[in-house]
Amino acid sequence: MSNEITTLQPGEIWKNFYELTQIPRPSKHEGTIREFIVAFGNKLGLETSVDDTGNVIIRKKASSGMENRHGVILQAHLDMVPQKNADTVHDFTKNPIKPYVDGEWVKAKGTTLGADNGIGVAASLAVLESKSISHGPLEALFTIDEETGMTGAFGLKAGVLQGDILLNLDSEDEGELYIGCAGGTNANALFTCKETPVPSAMTAYKLTVKGLKGGHSGLDISLGRGNSNKILNRLMWGLERSCGLRLAGIDGGSLRNAIPRESFAWIVIPGTNKQLFVKELEEFTRIVTKELTAVEPDLKILTDPSELPLSLIDETTQHKLFNAVYACPNGVIRMSNEMPGLVETSTNLAIVKSFDGEIQVKSLLRSSVDSAKSDLEQMIRSVFELAGASITFDGQYQGWKPNPSSPILKAMQDVYKKKFGRVPEIKAIHAGLECGILGGIHTHWNKISFGPTIRFPHSPDEKVNIPSVGKFWDFLVETLKDIPVK
Repeated sequence: MSNEITTLQPGEIWKNFYELTQIPRPSKHEGTIREFIVAFGNKLGLETSVDDTGNVIIRKKASSGMENRHGVILQAHLDMVPQKNADTVHDFTKNPIKPYVDGEWVKAKGTTLGADNGIGVAASLAVLESKSISHGPLEALFTIDEETGMTGAFGLKAGVLQGDILLNLDSEDEGELYIGCAGGTNANALFTCKETPVPSAMTAYKLTVKGLKGGHSGLDISLGRGNSNKILNRLMWGLERSCGLRLAGIDGGSLRNAIPRESFAWIVIPGTNKQLFVKELEEFTRIVTKELTAVEPDLKILTDPSELPLSLIDETTQHKLFNAVYACPNGVIRMSNEMPGLVETSTNLAIVKSFDGEIQVKSLLRSSVDSAKSDLEQMIRSVFELAGASITFDGQYQGWKPNPSSPILKAMQDVYKKKFGRVPEIKAIHAGLECGILGGIHTHWNKISFGPTIRFPHSPDEKVNIPSVGKFWDFLVETLKDIPVK
């Protein structure tokens, strides 16, 4: 495999990023990457430690004459989202990512790239190993499990870190400074079902919805992309009524924070309804393809003959499941009144999966308004309780309220304008950043999130813009030089 990205500039970032792509690091499997980071800090002779949660902290003393500056914490997360195309053979716990250069972008072959948040980690490492960058007291915080639970941020204890300025390197639009983010909640609905015999004279099929773009369930939720779980359920809801469809099993989506790209169902229909089934499927495909053609040109709805299953999900539960998933909210619920163009509240119906007599339906809810998030919780609760399912909520994390008067914000605006000739945009983001959780523990911190331009994170189309990485690096270096005096 080529390591061509190591020839890109700035070399100090791309060298480190390539190393990260060679170390498997999906969420909850950060052991190897943690060992790498610890060894990196120890090799440099820097104070390096691992806290009880598994976060890595590395400290670097201030440059000569910079001891009186506010302490800075560079923060990035070690894990990445493991998503791949269906035709790509890849084990994220064992296999390295295969990055390559495509014009002005770095991409990966058939999988997520891990620029989210590997570029932030690589930049932190580059600062730690640099002998030429001027900076005040410096700490690098590498958190674990950001993508599936923000476990590292939740587990960080107060008082462990000494700095009071947090630079989160996990945003995805160069030239923008983020000063706020949404909070989130996981919704978990559970149906219990009975196995019933397959009636005689039935024909079996596998239904597939694939080819969707997917993407980040916060950043990309406003793009109107298709949700494979909703599309497949809409199809089966209709076929149940017109063709007597019965469900044997379903497997849709894989991660809460990724818009589902692929969903599969194993079904049977009475053999006498085969012609009607084909007709209904063709008409449904025509309608949905037309609806989504502008945003999902590669959508495919497929049906393949299958062996008869050993049993079916009982008809009552099937009917309730189809109704509940159809009624369950998905997508943008409300736009922000305060910040035009920003999503305030949304939900992603991420996973629908059956196994061992149960059917799980999982969503990720986001909002920058706590009361709106609570209202959305109760909306979803009502849908599934009416359908006879149990419903729980967990993984709550708080949002980050913007502070436009932050001293570090003013300093970074001045640095950016001086360096690039324009004032950076000030924004909030409809995604969960660790800043909200960390700021809840360390209420005195000033916090800014920024980064290079990354597109389609949480999907195999993920890519990072090469020129933006250079600007991001230059901005970070200049910011560290101009951190305010205490």
